[in-house]
Amino acid sequence: FEMFYGSPEDYRILALLPSYLEREGSSLIYMVSSLIEKSNHPDSGFFLNNRNKLRKLLSEPPDRKTLLIGVSFALLDLVEEEPIDLKNTIVMETGGMKGRRKEITRNELHRTLCRGFGVEAIHSEYGMTELLSQAYSKGQGRFRCPPWMKVRIRDVQDPFSGVAEGKSGAINVIDLANIYSCSFIANSDLGRVNGDGSFEVLGRMDYS
Repeated sequence: FEMFYGSPEDYRILALLPSYLEREGSSLIYMVSSLIEKSNHPDSGFFLNNRNKLRKLLSEPPDRKTLLIGVSFALLDLVEEEPIDLKNTIVMETGGMKGRRKEITRNELHRTLCRGFGVEAIHSEYGMTELLSQAYSKGQGRFRCPPWMKVRIRDVQDPFSGVAEGKSGAINVIDLANIYSCSFIANSDLGRVNGDGSFEVLGRMDYS
């Protein structure tokens, strides 16, 4: 996180992650809890059913940069109730409707959130329980990894074959932070790696 955004102490961190708070053992909740603790700001915290308080905090001029991190359906619910003109705030979505709403494309999601929050770009986080590292996107759905993490794309028909740069396939992740676990994960996400080293997530494999 610090490599991409600086110290958590520079932020007020507001988390809207209802589907994750409602179940035990979420790696995302563990990560965000750590960031909230490190931010050491009285407003930082989780907002499960108290969207009115969250909206009030977001509407006030912040005393420092704000990170609003939320699951896609909850962020959509927030702006559809009433748009908010954010100031000095990063909006970061963590993906997925989690069965709460109809799935839409990332581009459509980001356009709606940009309009609703009055921001130029929507940031994203890509991680999972099986990995100790995360990749981050600062807009346009293009993720970048820290130096010890690498994404490669495999052929969906032949898992032992890779695909050419710019071609889509299934995502493999190498995470050298998994020192006491498996550093090589083949998952069911579809994506592609771009010429500048960034990668995009395009969806999920059928029947995954």
